[in-house]
Amino acid sequence: MTAATAAFRRVLALGGPMLPVLSFLGRLPTAMCQFGSLLLVAETSGSLATAGLVGGALAAGQTAGGPLLGRLADRHGQRPVVLAACWFDALAVTALVLAALARTGALPLALIALLAGAGVPQIGPLARTRLVALARRARADDRLVHTALSFEGTLDEVSFVLGPALVGLSATAAHPAVALALAALLLAVCGSAFALHPTAAAVRPTGAPAGPAPVSPAPDGPRARRSAARPARARMPRAVHAMRASMALQGALFGACQAGITALTADLHRPAQAGLVYAAMGVMSAVAGLSLALVPARIGLPARWRAAAVALIVLSVPLLFVRSLGALYLAVVVLGAAFAPHLITLFGLTERLVPAGRLAESMAFLTSAIVGGQALSLAVSGRLAEVHGPTAAFAVAVGAAVLILGLALTTRSADRPAAALTPAAAAPAGSAR
Repeated sequence: MTAATAAFRRVLALGGPMLPVLSFLGRLPTAMCQFGSLLLVAETSGSLATAGLVGGALAAGQTAGGPLLGRLADRHGQRPVVLAACWFDALAVTALVLAALARTGALPLALIALLAGAGVPQIGPLARTRLVALARRARADDRLVHTALSFEGTLDEVSFVLGPALVGLSATAAHPAVALALAALLLAVCGSAFALHPTAAAVRPTGAPAGPAPVSPAPDGPRARRSAARPARARMPRAVHAMRASMALQGALFGACQAGITALTADLHRPAQAGLVYAAMGVMSAVAGLSLALVPARIGLPARWRAAAVALIVLSVPLLFVRSLGALYLAVVVLGAAFAPHLITLFGLTERLVPAGRLAESMAFLTSAIVGGQALSLAVSGRLAEVHGPTAAFAVAVGAAVLILGLALTTRSADRPAAALTPAAAAPAGSAR
């Protein structure tokens, strides 16, 4: 048994084998809805502009709603927040399907998509938060925490490869509405199961009372009572904002690559290959994410951030010179090896730096930054590719990688012990199953 296998078995032991299954199936609809809504609206309305508007509204809702849901989960606990969000989102996705099939106008469709995006239950970020809490409760070292984050990053990558593939198969065999109906079902069933899993109790809500407190005289009045009922939120380190910007730039790189790949495959009269090329990049990223468990502990997270940024630049530059389908496959597969290390390293740095009571919010913020950066970049890069060719879109990807390196070199993000955990997370390890 290799060291990596042993490390991942320890991660699976933290919450039991069903937790990753439920979290994977619960986050799969996020990967299905973006592509599925584009195909559905394009087919039912006959307008790519309307489809783009709906897709943009979905991304905007997720970008804005993700951090808010994360904050609510920190404050009130994962179980009630995820339960409410997954059922709200399932209903919103169902409403989007019905409205599209009824050929509703562009504006109502965009509004429903905005609500569907805002209601995404953020199962990926919350699963990360839950695994970190379980690891800290078990007195695990930082290496196991980083392995847990690598495992979660791999689940994300696999979901974003499998999700569009399921949509494509559904659209080919039946109708895009089938894929979105499946997404709504997964949200309701697997999202609820993730919320109700016993490991939800590992993350103690910051709004919960910590137990009896010493009685001391305090001024009475509305202001004093509000202060006692609502504890002050811990301040966020400045470096965290740079990491969020770096994650948004990673999303911009994704969007630019997607636009460039789509434009180049169209120029080569092989448009159907675009999804396969993008999927190949995702598969390589997932493999790279799993391999991070083998990186020696002596290589700190700031050094990994800088190394990943350099790799993004070096491996994205060849895209500027790609002219054939074979060369495109080779270039994007190699580039995929740099994606997961950058993403997982930023999740790891965030876990080390943010206060424990704001971890879910911070993880959700990173995920929302990717979505927002990708949506904005796809719109800009798609226009550039249409006017100036695929090389212009790939140039945006290289530029985003250069900016990521600038942030990595100028941000003071030295490792430090994670913020003190809440009593529930710091308790002696017990069976979470």
